[in-house]
Amino acid sequence: MLFRKKVEKNCTYCRFGTMLDEDLALCSKRGVVSAGRKCRKFRYDPIKRIPAKSKALDFDKYSNEDFSL
Repeated sequence: MLFRKKVEKNCTYCRFGTMLDEDLALCSKRGVVSAGRKCRKFRYDPIKRIPAKSKALDFDKYSNEDFSL
């Protein structure tokens, strides 16, 4: 998912864009734009992609005996 070929084009993942807040981005080509905007100058930057957080594990279903040798 991180390095897939087809990535949705928006300023959030563009190498020319810098996020100002959740809704606005500063584009070096276009100026201040909405974060969901897409344009012809889009170049994907995988470093700007933030992976989804992993789900917290639920250890309640285990007992202390499960963790002893």
